[in-house]
Amino acid sequence: MESYFYIPPLLGAFGLLVALAIYIVVSRYPAGNEAVTKIGDQIHSGAMTFMKREYSYLVPFAAVVIALVYWQLGSSTAIAVFSGALSSAVAGWLGMYAATKANVRTATAASESGAETALSIAFYGGSIMGLCVASLGLIGLGTLFYFIGGGDHYHSIEGFGMGASIVALFSRVGGGIFTKSADVGADLVGKLEAGIPEDDPRNPGVIADNVGDNVGDIAGMGSDIFESYCGSMIACIAIAGTLAVTESRSEMMFLPLALASIGLLSSMVGIIIVRVFSSLSPASALRTGTIGAPIVFIATAYFLTTSLLGETGVNVWLAVLTGAVGGIAIGLITEYYTGSTPVVKIAESGQTGPATVMITGLSVGMQSVVLPIACIAIIIYLSTSLTGLYGVGIAAVGMLSTVGITMAIDAYGPVADNAGGIAEMAGMPPETREITDELDEQGNTTAAIGKGFAIGAAALAALAIIAAFVESVSANRGEDLVLLLSEPMVLVGMFIGGAIPFLVASITMTAVGDAAFEMINEIRRQFKEIPGLLEGTAEPDTEKCVDIATTAALKKMLLPGVIAVGAPPLVGFTLGAEALGGMLAGGLLSCVLMALFMANAGGAWDNAKKYIEKGNLGGKGTDTHTAAVVGDTVGDPFKDTSGPAMNILINVMAIVSLVIAPLL
Repeated sequence: MESYFYIPPLLGAFGLLVALAIYIVVSRYPAGNEAVTKIGDQIHSGAMTFMKREYSYLVPFAAVVIALVYWQLGSSTAIAVFSGALSSAVAGWLGMYAATKANVRTATAASESGAETALSIAFYGGSIMGLCVASLGLIGLGTLFYFIGGGDHYHSIEGFGMGASIVALFSRVGGGIFTKSADVGADLVGKLEAGIPEDDPRNPGVIADNVGDNVGDIAGMGSDIFESYCGSMIACIAIAGTLAVTESRSEMMFLPLALASIGLLSSMVGIIIVRVFSSLSPASALRTGTIGAPIVFIATAYFLTTSLLGETGVNVWLAVLTGAVGGIAIGLITEYYTGSTPVVKIAESGQTGPATVMITGLSVGMQSVVLPIACIAIIIYLSTSLTGLYGVGIAAVGMLSTVGITMAIDAYGPVADNAGGIAEMAGMPPETREITDELDEQGNTTAAIGKGFAIGAAALAALAIIAAFVESVSANRGEDLVLLLSEPMVLVGMFIGGAIPFLVASITMTAVGDAAFEMINEIRRQFKEIPGLLEGTAEPDTEKCVDIATTAALKKMLLPGVIAVGAPPLVGFTLGAEALGGMLAGGLLSCVLMALFMANAGGAWDNAKKYIEKGNLGGKGTDTHTAAVVGDTVGDPFKDTSGPAMNILINVMAIVSLVIAPLL
């Protein structure tokens, strides 16, 4: 055991202390008057209730998986599965708890102190999520590596990724169904039928909508990124572990953890940069921090890789650089398609009705797939040319190492969005809503960039895990597992894998539609049956709407989880490793294409609606605006439910396949 193996978990513990310190700073800002705190407490209570109920479903599912792993693969792997699930669940819970405390303080700061303070609080709220994801990943994975990962028992560590993936799937799918069923219901009845503004306190679905921002876009996204973050490191460890025993084998296994450690420190630098530049425009501050952290990481990564690996470290560093630059490129491409000329084109198409909005949005989403796929292909080619299959994994690590700042900026968006909703519901002055809207607008852009980044990271992480699966099966067999297109079983597996994402997307879209149907009828009922509700003299029954969204999400998230976890052993044990390898290849391609298409089309529809709401093309209340709202309603489950589910789906299938590889 090398003397420096203890550093990653210690740095992870330090990161948690920094997150705690930031939370203490946030909690010292005033929460606002009684009206503001009441709304904030409703959002916080709804979010925490959902998490508790979600975990009550998750625990028995995870317990069954852990028992099966213990039966077939032993106690070490079972402990790793438990550790991964626990770490992911705690990261999501802590981040969402902090975000639901930061939202009211952001709204109050916007009202009393101005944009600079409001930006700082919203960003601090997101930073806690980012630091928790990075820190708990290092603590959990670093501790396992310290005890069992450096030798020939590294296979046990793969269970950590499996546990994290299970939690991520439930959190992302369940949270996505919740948030979009509430959002669609609140928008269709409130905006289109009742003609009242977004986030109007008379709308019974508004609190559920704000709760959904937290359970879907913070806890769900955090688990999503956590799973890819840990999966990329696990893949590198597994690939390096299959190498012949050489002087650098141990160092290559440790390198992803070392890179993630300096990535955590670089993220802290990025958080400081955003705080320093917060006196400028929100866009400038967030962009400076987003770019600054990877620059610091890339520079320090050079010295780390060369000191650990000597001359070969230069090629490894170049692979890291490829992943980091590729991640930024995918994010910028996503920003273009969801926040530039294509958005205006969709908005203009609304002048001829909802049908043309749908056609234009679908075409933008399809076109937006091409350049990110090209980036991923270039990353794969360059990284494997530099250092073989290990290069794919280390490129994914390079993309994800600064997850602290990436997740912070992504989670900032829902906090700012919640602040705007609270300002509206609490009747704050129009100037307050202008500030929160500006912060929210930047949050929409950062969220779009975050989704693009998450897809690219998930693709590379899954590819690295698939490469590790092939290497693991080959090592167990004593001969290479070759996936040839001329082999019928490989083709059978590819078609199965390609179809599974469509099935899961259908299930999740249907879940949102069914839940939204129930939500719409409930909101209509309340408007009709509660005297004085539309006049503002009575209060809506918000708890009923939260319960509808919660119940629908928890019921509908189970089937996708069973499919994702059950498909690999079913195919692997019945059709063989070749078919399973083909299934993973088909699933990877299908998942990435669908994730990019759905996320970007949904984001573009959303921003087209917001473009009109700013006063362009006639503004709110026009037929053009109504058409754009219809497009946004379809885009909501695209970008926040079914699209993100694709990231988790392929990683779950890949990591489960890697864990069962010794049995094939």
